[in-house]
Amino acid sequence: MYKPKAGLPTRQQILDFIASSDVPAGKREIAKGFGLSAQDKIGLKALLKDMADEGLIDSAPGRAFHKMGGVPKVTVLRIADVDDAGNVWAVPERWEAEGVPPPRLRVRERKRGALGVGERILARTEEAGNGWTAHPMKVLAPASEQVLGVLREEAGRLWLTGVDKRERREFAVADAGGAAPGDLVLAELAGKPPRIAARVVNKLGDPFAARSFSLIAIHKHGIPDVFAVEAIDEAKRVAQLPLGDDREDLRHLPIVAIDPEDARDHDDAVWAQADEDPANAGGWKAIVAIADVSFYVRPKSEIDREARRRGNSVYFPDRVVPMLPEILSADVCSLKEGEDRAALACHLVIGKDGSLKSWRFTRAVVRIAANLAYEEAQAAIDGTLALDMTETVLKPLWGCWASLAKARDARARLDLDLPERRVVLDERGRIMSVAPRERLDAHRLIEDYMIAANVAAAKALEGKKAPVMYRDHEPPSREKLMALKDYLETFGVPFALGQVIRPATFNHVLERIGDADFRPQVMEQVLRTQTQAYYSPANHGHFGLGLGSYAHFTSPIRRYADLIVHRSLVAAYGLGAGGLPAEDAAGMEAIGETISRLERRAMEAERDTIDRYVASFLSERVGQIMEVRITGVTNFGFFATVEGIGGDGLMPVRDLGGEYFRFDEATRTLVGEDSGDVYAQGQMLDLKLAEANPVSGALRFEMPEGKGAAGPARARKPGREIKRRGRPANIRHQGKRR
Repeated sequence: MYKPKAGLPTRQQILDFIASSDVPAGKREIAKGFGLSAQDKIGLKALLKDMADEGLIDSAPGRAFHKMGGVPKVTVLRIADVDDAGNVWAVPERWEAEGVPPPRLRVRERKRGALGVGERILARTEEAGNGWTAHPMKVLAPASEQVLGVLREEAGRLWLTGVDKRERREFAVADAGGAAPGDLVLAELAGKPPRIAARVVNKLGDPFAARSFSLIAIHKHGIPDVFAVEAIDEAKRVAQLPLGDDREDLRHLPIVAIDPEDARDHDDAVWAQADEDPANAGGWKAIVAIADVSFYVRPKSEIDREARRRGNSVYFPDRVVPMLPEILSADVCSLKEGEDRAALACHLVIGKDGSLKSWRFTRAVVRIAANLAYEEAQAAIDGTLALDMTETVLKPLWGCWASLAKARDARARLDLDLPERRVVLDERGRIMSVAPRERLDAHRLIEDYMIAANVAAAKALEGKKAPVMYRDHEPPSREKLMALKDYLETFGVPFALGQVIRPATFNHVLERIGDADFRPQVMEQVLRTQTQAYYSPANHGHFGLGLGSYAHFTSPIRRYADLIVHRSLVAAYGLGAGGLPAEDAAGMEAIGETISRLERRAMEAERDTIDRYVASFLSERVGQIMEVRITGVTNFGFFATVEGIGGDGLMPVRDLGGEYFRFDEATRTLVGEDSGDVYAQGQMLDLKLAEANPVSGALRFEMPEGKGAAGPARARKPGREIKRRGRPANIRHQGKRR
């Protein structure tokens, strides 16, 4: 038994346990191996999550853990190659470490030549000094692997090329299913190696059509985009439900919804006025009205099953894949101007300093006074747009927000304010522009009202001793902080690890940097240092917001987590039907894990789609010189993003010139041993856009002519010294280096 002296095992002890375990090491096996108590098991779960966030371990199918960059003790492998000497080589069937190629394992066969390329095996693995070895346990049945790709014709034969930029295989097409060259298709791989062929099962159309980029993401990530007939029928029925007479009537109040101009649904609306209570001089009363989705979507209903399967709505530039059927998400639940709508109202009393004095929750009926775009509300406050409600409605909202902002500044939340890319399409779905989305005070105002309501929801449920689905965000690990320290030192920016780390710690770093040209890269690195937020019934606080208790309450149309919180509030306050059932209250941990995973899936799908739109937008500029910023450096090259537009592309080290480039891991730089040229994160360069593939979203850059001879990187010459260190000729400016 690996029992440490006291408390939880250390990270290194866990890594040693995983490495030496004869069986797949999941959370249960680790807890048993260290003899942990029930209380310690809760801490172990958080520790394992931290280690995964830090890149120390990864979770394999079946919930077993293995060292990141390594291979599970027992796993499924795919035979990738049989070399001239007859050695069989395999790669993991599942490999998700971005930027890191999958390891090749030498297969120790009992029977020479029994395995062929493409076959799948279950194997025990081990790492020795000369690499990885696999010992087959059994040969598995061929997987019914599906590939999303584009058909192409060569010498009268059809081939399938995958849309995933990490997929390098092509497959002969045995059955095109009526599809033609150039079509985007979903195909199933069939046959035995080496005669694996593709059979088209779904023709999706033109891969360059306006709506194909989001369609690719929907299929690639397995996002459900069609509702069951039973759920649609049920949604039509519940949409007719009368609101009832037992709701608080708030229709006399000028409550307004302020959303993006292109919002597809309207979850929230706000109202505020000065508090006339002398005991709260200078304070405010506010209402945050949220769509009462729990009234229409009852636990265990068909709609509820579909919503839980999705976890959240997914937003693309050309469409939304909603969590709820459209009759609910875009109509009956949505808070629309002039329409009577069911709402769960959060009544807040706010002090002059922005503190929450009290809160209460009611089921209400509201009639929204106006649906305003952020730009409209901001223009009205700035005096460039005349609205009748500016003095009576908007200015009190801004006045209350000034108090909320004081509380926000006092707790010194993490303030990164990273720009969000916005793809603007015309009425035919063609790309008009890709640019950072403007951030207005109106955005910050709504954000602070929503945060206040979310805090009130968490504290209200705590006060009622009711189940809470917290939105947890834990502090960064020491390992990530050390990596940030090393990174900042490359710019000459000090970062002390001995201090207590708070959000303000990172804000002070950004203040010291000011408007330096490398500021965006430091902001991105600070973001990467943070842990990933997740949903859990255990409260670990929200580090980024500087809050001790936080839950998501304000977006139940598009997030299942918020619907869970609504149901718990309905049950805790005795507000009628649609409360949280005992079964869900007992299964909150599993629900939290599921919706956290589905949230990550949605984020990846949205990011992939934006990358495809950006690649499509840039495809007309192939061959042009682009202003780019280096975002990451590896031993095989560096990644760069087009300034002001986005989109990540690779500049392979082999294309940097004929000299050898040495990768310095400590400073994350590539250094030319002949020229002394240095490529580092944050540098601005002029590079030639060599390729922009809209289907995969991949970009590739080349050196401009005359800025480095193309050719393979040479091997290092023994004893060769670097003559000088400097910036390449096409780098205009770079951050201060140590």
